[in-house]
Amino acid sequence: MITTSGLTKRYGRILALDAVDLQVRDGDRYGLLGPNGSGKTTLLRLVLGLLYATAGQIELMGRPVPRHLAQVLSDVGALVEGPSAYGHLPGRANLRLLDAAGPNGARRTRRDRIEEALERVGLAGVDSRPVKAYSLGMRQRLGLAAALLRQPRLLVLDEPTNGLDPQGIREIRELLHDLNQGGTTVFLCSHLLGEVEQLCTRVGVLDQGRLVLQESVDTLRAATGRVLLRTPDADRAAVLLDGRIDARTGDLLVVRHPDPAQLNASLVRAGLRINEIGPERRSLESAVLEVIGAGSDRIERTAPA
Repeated sequence: MITTSGLTKRYGRILALDAVDLQVRDGDRYGLLGPNGSGKTTLLRLVLGLLYATAGQIELMGRPVPRHLAQVLSDVGALVEGPSAYGHLPGRANLRLLDAAGPNGARRTRRDRIEEALERVGLAGVDSRPVKAYSLGMRQRLGLAAALLRQPRLLVLDEPTNGLDPQGIREIRELLHDLNQGGTTVFLCSHLLGEVEQLCTRVGVLDQGRLVLQESVDTLRAATGRVLLRTPDADRAAVLLDGRIDARTGDLLVVRHPDPAQLNASLVRAGLRINEIGPERRSLESAVLEVIGAGSDRIERTAPA
């Protein structure tokens, strides 16, 4: 869906992107992560033809961008750097204007597509108040509705849950999952590691303009070779497993053991009660922090010369 090779963007002396080789495959739910200022939004804007690259190539659905952007634009929905709208107009009027201005905006299906998009993002009951009276969360939902008007094959989103409450974040996560199950490739950037971990199948990590990691979430969250064990008989378990306990917090033990089922069977035979047992896995957060360290928006004090 999206392939970049040696993609580089400079603003004068500032190197915003440094030879990025990105690959978003058909059917991915791809999360682009990185500290503030790492180049995430710049990369999205380049992919959508909103900026010109200093060097490198971009292909969108197999077509060079921006040269052939018009040929694929009708299959792309996007929300980048926050939703834009005419503040004095209601939400439905904004969507009608956006649909009419875009490619292949069939007038006979416009009303139905607008209502379907509003329904999907939780704005079906929105009234005729102007958009300037919307909350941030409502404006974000309206921007998502605009991105969904054409039932895109590729959805490109910049912080799609910005301004939403926890329930709204969950609803958008479920919506994006359902869209992906229906054939839409999702490419989003976010700073919410927990949300990306729950939604995405693959991630890329930008740091100071460089793509420092690109991998499947399952691979990054591989088992560590240790077992998490929760038991009301933690003291007895600690004695039985002496030498294999790496950590203990109350009734939770971290045990060096390759097979949770085998460990469970041996403890049950010894008469211990087991509340929970399973393999320990790396978190996405730990995998990301390993490659970005303190983050590119951190400014350290320098010693005087």
